Amino acid sequence: MLIPRTAIFARRGRGDEYLLIKGAPTKRLWAGKYNGIGGHVERGENILFSAQRELLEETGLLADLWLCGTVIVDAGEAGVCLFVFCGENPQGEIKDCEEGSIEWVKKDAVLHLPVVEDLPVLLDRIHSMQRGDPPFSARSYYDENDKLTVVFGS
Repeated sequence: MLIPRTAIFARRGRGDEYLLIKGAPTKRLWAGKYNGIGGHVERGENILFSAQRELLEETGLLADLWLCGTVIVDAGEAGVCLFVFCGENPQGEIKDCEEGSIEWVKKDAVLHLPVVEDLPVLLDRIHSMQRGDPPFSARSYYDENDKLTVVFGS
């Protein structure tokens, strides 16, 4: 079984700053760690609408979104199908939400911050992508040493 989720990476300026969420200290998963914006795709909802809704709910912003790729997260019995979106031309006023605080973060700063494990890999992959590029596909899993591995398709 795969649970559909969205991850949105809005960028601004020359594309070297990304809008990220720093998980609230009360979160069960990823407390205090930076991640992309996103969440569950609701029943009957298409993935683009879901990404737009999550971005607005969690940040107060609207952006031009486009699908960058998909990642199948192998978590054993139930996994996640992550639809990764890039966002450009963000509009509105940033607001924090109960999920955490919203911040613009320079791509290079991600290496020095507490982040979810796949964030640097995903940002590296989408950083040079532009609207109209073919979406990537990937699979992520933990190996026998509990190290996260992300494999991109060709």
